[in-house]
Amino acid sequence: MSKTRILLVEDDQEVGRLITMTLKANQYQFEWARDGKTALASQRLFQPAVILLDLGLPDIDGVLVIEKIRQNQLTPIIVISARSDETDKITALDKGADDYLIKPFSINEMLARIRVALRRKAYLENTHDEQRIYQNGPLKIDFFSQTAYLDQQPLNLTETTYNLLCLLADNTAKVLTHGFLMRTLWPDKPLNDTTSLRVAIAALRKELEPERESLKFIKTHIGVGYSFIQN
Repeated sequence: MSKTRILLVEDDQEVGRLITMTLKANQYQFEWARDGKTALASQRLFQPAVILLDLGLPDIDGVLVIEKIRQNQLTPIIVISARSDETDKITALDKGADDYLIKPFSINEMLARIRVALRRKAYLENTHDEQRIYQNGPLKIDFFSQTAYLDQQPLNLTETTYNLLCLLADNTAKVLTHGFLMRTLWPDKPLNDTTSLRVAIAALRKELEPERESLKFIKTHIGVGYSFIQN
């Protein structure tokens, strides 16, 4: 049995049974929470590697669950929802979700999204095993604790924005193309589907570049990509 833990947050019994059977068949350990409050308690105690989250929960909205988890955890969150409107997708991603699957969905695609999240997490952990601290002006990244600070104040980052920050910081002063960023952070998505990238860049800029004109970290290269500025 794999030691990889998955937390499923789903109130629909039929969908929940299908997903848990699939997780069991693929050797994942799992817990199944049927409402938001149980999910938050399970997340703290179970310490999952990935969270599968439905937005339409019976007690609190799934977006609020994302917000509460993101207050102190970077655990990858894959939304599985019947809400197909682009606004709902962008809202969930902006609040801290890492991926979004629309019901009805392919079980094989769900498993692929889980594998992508786990590979991305392992890659970042291995990449920064030797280097512990990155310093760029008032910005400090502690790779060991997976935290970042600006002027010694912790930044409020989702796992996606933290991963994006690390990728940009690792390549300071280099131009990273849209395609490279998409292949690295969202390898399961089409290269021209840059919604997730745009949302993540905007969220990261909001944290890194408060209302000080002299402080800029991310430079946009129109039609090409982004680069990280040395301050």
